[in-house]
Amino acid sequence: MMNKKQRMNKLTLSAIGVSMLLALSACSGDNATEETAAVNEPAETALVEEAPVAEPEVLISETEAKSTATPVIEEAGQEVTTEPEVLAADAGAKLYESNCKVCHAAGLLDAPKYGDTAAWTARLTKDKETLYMHSVKGFNKMPAQAINGVTEAQVKAAVDYMLASVS
Repeated sequence: MMNKKQRMNKLTLSAIGVSMLLALSACSGDNATEETAAVNEPAETALVEEAPVAEPEVLISETEAKSTATPVIEEAGQEVTTEPEVLAADAGAKLYESNCKVCHAAGLLDAPKYGDTAAWTARLTKDKETLYMHSVKGFNKMPAQAINGVTEAQVKAAVDYMLASVS
């Protein structure tokens, strides 16, 4: 029959063994994604003959000046245009439910609770662009949100959704 000290030693060794097993399985390469492989591969570089390059000119048409579209940049005869991302009407609500709600529903990490005007007061003194930037890039305890396939436009829609609850 084992005494109390022997049982504690056996229990401690078992706990350490289980912890090591979990740690090793978490570090396993079995679930590695293709994204990880792409990061580890050297980037291919294209050989381009050096030619004189003119300074890029920014051309903004009347319709683009009225919208939030990115300006057309003309560089050495090539035009690059980008259209603003079109989002569904409920894009902000969907992102809030899938990502933001974890902290903003309970007030974790000093996050202002959804719909709590008093908690949002300090943040409402800042302009909307600052709130967007803090949400996209992260600020204090809040991590960056424009990651893992989430676009800046989606993050901004979620910010607008949360602000609408306290306006």
